[in-house]
Amino acid sequence: MRIVLADDERMVRTALRAILGAEPDMEVVGEAATGAEAVPLIRELRPDIVLMDVRMPEIDGIRATEQVLTGMAEPPRIIVVTTFENDAYVYDALRAGASGFLLKRAGVEDLVQAVRMVARSDSLLFPAAVRELAARYAGARAARESARALRARLSDREADVLRLMAKGLTNAEIADRLTVGPATVKTHVAGVLAKLGVRDRTQAVIAAYESGFVRPG
Repeated sequence: MRIVLADDERMVRTALRAILGAEPDMEVVGEAATGAEAVPLIRELRPDIVLMDVRMPEIDGIRATEQVLTGMAEPPRIIVVTTFENDAYVYDALRAGASGFLLKRAGVEDLVQAVRMVARSDSLLFPAAVRELAARYAGARAARESARALRARLSDREADVLRLMAKGLTNAEIADRLTVGPATVKTHVAGVLAKLGVRDRTQAVIAAYESGFVRPG
């Protein structure tokens, strides 16, 4: 996996580079100190994963995420890095297209696991925290569509899969719950993403909460 780091703190970038660079399947290919630096660097290097500080000078992580995802045909998966998991900035970054978030105080194992999980995209990163963010902030954002409109896009089985995705279940866990094969679940997940017009399961879950199709609790 080719990774770009975007953070205005040099010490944070140095620590992340040391941790990720020690993994045999990961390579840090570039660093940026601001969002303004990050966007063209990401477009040039075309990494697989970006660790993006949510608060940076010039252009913050939210705007940088939006610019990267709208300006590339095959954009990387973005993990926003933050100090506080309940920050509205984090929710807005997820809403902008980030695939997950990571706390700056995360341990080495959590960091490495988070990168691999987002790269695989077969489960929601920190599902309990995403649900808490949705419960706190989704109602204050204008929903892209109503629960009824969202539901009308999906088959019955796809609707079941989306509900289980929102609970944080992995593809394997969804397969067990629905008594189907993992390949079938993967097909249904792909169908959900395509019909909702989103690029990963995090965006699907955000859309489900904001529409009211899935409710907190």
